[in-house]
Amino acid sequence: MSGKILQIENLTVSFDGFKAINHLNFDLNEGELRVVIGPNGAGKTTFLDTITGKTQPTIGSVHFKGRNTKGLKEHQIARLGVGRKFQTPRVYLNLTPRENLDLSCARHKNLWNAITNHRPIAEQRTVSGLLETIGLERKADIKAALLSHGEKQRLEIGMLVAQSPDLLLVDEPVAGLTDEETEKVGDLLLALAESHSIIVIEHDMEFVRQIARRVTVLHQGSVLCEGTMDEVQNDPRVIEVYLGQQEDHAA
Repeated sequence: MSGKILQIENLTVSFDGFKAINHLNFDLNEGELRVVIGPNGAGKTTFLDTITGKTQPTIGSVHFKGRNTKGLKEHQIARLGVGRKFQTPRVYLNLTPRENLDLSCARHKNLWNAITNHRPIAEQRTVSGLLETIGLERKADIKAALLSHGEKQRLEIGMLVAQSPDLLLVDEPVAGLTDEETEKVGDLLLALAESHSIIVIEHDMEFVRQIARRVTVLHQGSVLCEGTMDEVQNDPRVIEVYLGQQEDHAA
């Protein structure tokens, strides 16, 4: 049985009295792919912020690989093995996909070594493998600015993997993508799940159905329910929460 890579206990995050996270309990097994969903304002972004150290708990604890991360800064938690992909792709548009991956792989993050190819053979092989994994071998040497939105999303996921994190946090990776691009991102995440622990935040239910093994639903800063996609979709509490949100928008 695999161990727990992430354990969150009784987590509360308050901002001027407002509880963005409210007594939340959550755990993730090593090698697990988990999708987290919830209506707007459910606390999903704050949830990720707390795991990465961007926001500190008011109450409760976050343990990553058995270590309490309270008081650690973002870069310290990243070095422990937590990588995060934000909603908007953060790639170097004037560099090629290969150069973007070179930078992420480079042990000393040296731009000159990366762009002049003065890197260990092992790193070059890693980059070639990543280009194949993210499906950008044929566009490896064009400027990243010329890539489609979906290709930039896959490139950034590749850049994240290049840093060898144990836990990938992926925030809304298919927002604004075509159906074809969405499917490619889903296939990529499923492939990466063979060797990584992954948490995906997403609103697109068709995409969630494509990749989800287990789904956690957040509501008002707490875990509302967990289960398979079918179990979650048919849970009366989830139906009420999402229908209530739709009615609020319609009002």
